[in-house]
Amino acid sequence: MRKEKQRKIPIFWLVLLAFIFGLTLFSSILAPFEPNAMDMNHIYEAPTTTHFLGTDQLGRDVLSRLLIGGRVTLFIAIVSVVLASIIGIIYGGISGYFGGAVDAVMMRILEACLTIPSLVIVLALQAIMQGSVWRMAIIMGVTSWFVTARIVRSEFIRLKEAEFVQMAKMFRTPLWKILFSHLLRNSFPAIFVVTIFNFAGAIFTEVSLSFLGIGVPPAIPSWGTMLYTAQNDLLVGAWWMGLFPGLLIFITILCVQAIGSTFKKGGERTHV
Repeated sequence: MRKEKQRKIPIFWLVLLAFIFGLTLFSSILAPFEPNAMDMNHIYEAPTTTHFLGTDQLGRDVLSRLLIGGRVTLFIAIVSVVLASIIGIIYGGISGYFGGAVDAVMMRILEACLTIPSLVIVLALQAIMQGSVWRMAIIMGVTSWFVTARIVRSEFIRLKEAEFVQMAKMFRTPLWKILFSHLLRNSFPAIFVVTIFNFAGAIFTEVSLSFLGIGVPPAIPSWGTMLYTAQNDLLVGAWWMGLFPGLLIFITILCVQAIGSTFKKGGERTHV
């Protein structure tokens, strides 16, 4: 019974996360109104049958902005995580495989980067380079690969001493094949787990930066910019402005964290 329950839990979170992704992916079709369409006759309108989640200070439909904004937030998170994973795999793979002086120098550089919180680096770069959604995603990607690099390095150090890798070297298997077919492929479970948690962190970073007013440009709806504008809206009693974006952010991060924790525990049981 316990094993069956453990198998059902990730399915529930996966389905819920897939549902959220589906809503944002097809937001252009599902959104009942154009997200930036203003109607000054319906400002700060509470949820009704016409505007299911109400309207904002400019009469824009909150539901439409929530769906389109989710696509922006998740797009930034996905691009930044993919970029961070690529950099982390390359950096950590080189450090772990070659070892020695190369590993020592690369790890000292990595440790120096880790002493500075990634959010502080992103804040500094974003404040200097405010601009497009793509620019923000790239900034987040090039400042969040450190943990991935450490995980990949540890996996490569562990695997390169394995018997099947030593046999591959003995049979003069090309280096690229050892790196990709033997080391990287067997490191994938650990990389997958850290990538999931990085994805949750990327969503939080986008929301945090936009909430501070230095993230996504205000003209572009995102979950973070919606919370940013909701700060003042709450003072006039527009509770729906902050509730629905905050709730969706919370549920999305909860889904990602639950999925990551499940796979992490599964990996630990496998290693034991």
